[in-house]
Amino acid sequence: MLTIKAEAQTSALAVADSLYAVGEHDQAIEKLEAVAPKSEVVYLKLAKVYNANRNAEAALSNYREVLDQNPKRLLTAIEYGKLLVKTGSLEKADSLFAELSEKYPENANFYYQRGIIKEKQQDSTARDFFLRSLSYDMTHQGALYKIAKEELKHRRYTMAEHYSKKGLETNPGNVSLLSILAQTYSSIKEYREAIPHYEKLLELGQESEFIYSKLGYANYQLFDYKRAILYYNKALEFEDRNAATHFILGKLYAQTGDLEKSETHLLMAILIKKQPVDAEFLSLGLTYKLQKEYKEALDYFDKALEENPDNQRALYEKAVAADNYYEDKELVLQHYNTYLRKYEENGNPGMLSLTRNRIKDIKKKLHLEE
Repeated sequence: MLTIKAEAQTSALAVADSLYAVGEHDQAIEKLEAVAPKSEVVYLKLAKVYNANRNAEAALSNYREVLDQNPKRLLTAIEYGKLLVKTGSLEKADSLFAELSEKYPENANFYYQRGIIKEKQQDSTARDFFLRSLSYDMTHQGALYKIAKEELKHRRYTMAEHYSKKGLETNPGNVSLLSILAQTYSSIKEYREAIPHYEKLLELGQESEFIYSKLGYANYQLFDYKRAILYYNKALEFEDRNAATHFILGKLYAQTGDLEKSETHLLMAILIKKQPVDAEFLSLGLTYKLQKEYKEALDYFDKALEENPDNQRALYEKAVAADNYYEDKELVLQHYNTYLRKYEENGNPGMLSLTRNRIKDIKKKLHLEE
């Protein structure tokens, strides 16, 4: 009789496993619930299927059944604790992992789990638990990521680099640590160091607007404008209404001489952006200035000053464009003097010097003409 029951249970478990494998969770649960009496194996399978079916309470109930029957089931206790964390039962989870830490004081993962819980509780001791985890296992990927991320956040770049590299020594494909390391190098302007790590993330299938934008900016800073354009255009494939991306592309295309595309992207940045867009209008003005279309440049410098009357560069460039556009040098002189009066005390030294020299030249020419 016992043999028949055992065979029936084995058959039910096999059918339930097959149903679970193809995603038929409700039917798998029905098969498992029909088994009587239930063994630890049945309760464990029920917990697994209920969890997959997003019925956390039922999953927790079945985990408790197993642990009530056999408190020494360590892996079950860990899964139970993780599910408690997932469902927000943080105090229960913390109590469980604290108890496990007492029984197994050199298990790094239990300290890590407590760190996760403390982090969710916004408890500053989270860092202590992550560090304690590392004191028992210096290769613990989760703890290394948590500490490296915090070091980067607080601009402790040397330590962020240290912890990231430590983790990547044992797991070169850890995308979280690769990201932290790449961002660390970007933050300290070590763009040549940053680029290979961003590219590695792409190789690992981690394509995103964030990574392409970071690669674009790194190449921009290294004056590789063509590659920067390539990466920023890839970033637009993920988010085509990012004003900042269009703005930088506008500047990059101007640098490479493609003034038509420069204008297109700068105009897109203006259309998208809701806050003051004086920088975009300034860049459009500079684009037209490069084309020697000074009338259009003047219009955009005026627009930049309408958006922000304190945009010093726009006021200076307006005077330069006027100098190139107007034959009436008295009028040009007024533009330069307007700039000089406003910024004589605290303006850009280079622009002030050029302005004073040009005023002298114009006055000299006017005097000779008299």
